[in-house]
Amino acid sequence: MRRFRSPDLPSGQGVQYRRRSTSSKLKSSPLWVFVTLERGGLFLDYDPGGFFCEMFGSADQPAHHNEEIRARLSRMKPSGLRRRARATDRELFNLGITFTVYSDKNAIDRVLPFDVIPRVISPEDWRHIDTGCQQRVAAINQFLHDVYHEQRILKEGVIPAELVVGNSNYRPEMVGHDLPFKTYVSICGIDLVRDGKGVFRVLEDNARTPSGVSYVVENRNLMLRAFPDLANGIGLRPVGNYGMKLRDALAEIAPSGIDDPNIVLLSPGVFNSAYFEHVFLAREMGVPLVEGRDLIIDNGRVQMKTTGGLARVDVIYRRIDDNFLDPAQFNPESMLGVRGLFEVYREGNVVLANAVGTGVADDKALYAYMPRIIKFYLDEDPILQNVETHLCREPEGLAFTLAHMDELVVKPVGESGGYGVVVGPRASKAELEECRKHVEAKPENYISQPVVDLSVCPTLIDRTVEPRHVDLRPYIITGKDSWVLPGGLTRVALRRGSLVVNSSQGGGTKDTWILE
Repeated sequence: MRRFRSPDLPSGQGVQYRRRSTSSKLKSSPLWVFVTLERGGLFLDYDPGGFFCEMFGSADQPAHHNEEIRARLSRMKPSGLRRRARATDRELFNLGITFTVYSDKNAIDRVLPFDVIPRVISPEDWRHIDTGCQQRVAAINQFLHDVYHEQRILKEGVIPAELVVGNSNYRPEMVGHDLPFKTYVSICGIDLVRDGKGVFRVLEDNARTPSGVSYVVENRNLMLRAFPDLANGIGLRPVGNYGMKLRDALAEIAPSGIDDPNIVLLSPGVFNSAYFEHVFLAREMGVPLVEGRDLIIDNGRVQMKTTGGLARVDVIYRRIDDNFLDPAQFNPESMLGVRGLFEVYREGNVVLANAVGTGVADDKALYAYMPRIIKFYLDEDPILQNVETHLCREPEGLAFTLAHMDELVVKPVGESGGYGVVVGPRASKAELEECRKHVEAKPENYISQPVVDLSVCPTLIDRTVEPRHVDLRPYIITGKDSWVLPGGLTRVALRRGSLVVNSSQGGGTKDTWILE
């Protein structure tokens, strides 16, 4: 047994490493579990179960950067923590910080569950994430410019051409269209997981309309109000400037010759699952929130209806999918977009963020080729590695997936929100057989990955603190250059043992703290 004493902990309190085996799968490798020695401390009975813990680290990588925060949390009583948690829940409800689950016929909005124990990331880990995210977004933007122009990466056989031009998110209408600074993805969310060795890996890219950043900012506001004693003096990097950073980046990519561009946020409306976020971001950016009915095309320009007449629009931060943007160009039945918008866009008289056709870059099948994409355009090795991925569209990948389906996570390439995902080791025989039928019928629509031992974070569950699996979605804003919001959305799987963190599947969120 090994023990160390932290100078930041009260007398008599330290951290003890206890060797134990928690599952038959891991019996060959005894695991280290951490418990505080302070009698009655918040973490007295906390057991990470052999997973890498965001609060304590591991035996090989103890989380020294968390020592002061652990000490402060340990002095809190569970009853006091629950009382403050209930207060944050009431505040979330009163502020209307909600999301929509379309499959729930009994409710339109619900409050997103919020856990009050923060997830803390060290400055060293954050530098790695920051540079890795910037590298990845740079490669994505170069890839998108290429596939809509010269298509070098396809001609040289780095990526199968049919994977791109045959993709439902590929927009031939964008071929030859030039964008300022070649910025196709102005707002990107990259989903990361930390594996059992404490290594951050990319799970997927979100290059269309990534959501969730409003919770990052509001979670911080909640924590600073409810836990000033926990956050005071530890040197948290701020997240409240996201709106202004986004507005500045969108102004940079405005049409040529416009020095003070008019920016709007285009929303599908109040029944959209992320409508709260649309309202929040418009307020944070200081720009009008509009719907398709608020805009018209007049003399080759986009105009916004106002009480004082028409006002020119130069940049549209759109939270509407490609298919619904312009009924004259895409889905003729769409009532959400603006008829004639795409023609104005092609003429260069308005800029859309993100650009039309970016969905081809965050397809789950293309994800497997991201290391090659980074190497092709940047001549660099990926800073953030992918999770091992098998493409069912390829014979080897299909054969491996079908032979090991009970060991793998099988995902449809075109879905989001956790829908359609089958976690093999936790699926029933009937679920596996149904999944097998779908994969065999349409293999190009599926990928598979090994089950990653996602890291855990202490989470307040009823009257106890228990480990729950988490992921992380950093947000990258790109205009002329890229900037990464110091933190990101930590999503937590609140169901015991669950690996699915999506809010639509019962997940919640935590505040993500990046230390100076």
